[in-house]
Amino acid sequence: MTVTSVDKDVDHLTLTLVADFTAPVERVWQLWADPRQLERWWGPPSYPATVEEHDLTPGGGVTYYMTGPEGEKYGGWWRISSVTPPSALEFTDGFSGEDGKPNPEMPTTSVRMTLTGHDGGTRMELRSLFDTREQMEQLAEMGMVEGMSLAVGQMDALLAG
Repeated sequence: MTVTSVDKDVDHLTLTLVADFTAPVERVWQLWADPRQLERWWGPPSYPATVEEHDLTPGGGVTYYMTGPEGEKYGGWWRISSVTPPSALEFTDGFSGEDGKPNPEMPTTSVRMTLTGHDGGTRMELRSLFDTREQMEQLAEMGMVEGMSLAVGQMDALLAG
């Protein structure tokens, strides 16, 4: 498993996942930059993603939905705040309703993903910042920590292929 640590810091409202890969930074970046590769790992194994829009430029966005085992669909979106290929991506991550529009009743998180060279491969740090402790707990209860770990765990197979 590529995930080397997951740190939930309630005092600072952050969840930080660290994963190490044997692939170079540029190759790991492609798992984010290419929508077809992104949909092969974004989301837990039993909830594959379908990316509908993918614009990794400041002000751009990504829209997607995950399909559950019973065919149910869960929408999501990213609003890109900064991108520095091939080492960093910052975005707001949120949920969308059946109409594909952001769901204002669900929490959003600010995400910073960084890739750095490490031990001949790449270290990825995925840091999510929550607005409130209640939002952090709500997303944790929905399985965010496990889901994120399982999703990132799928990246190794893609990098090996």
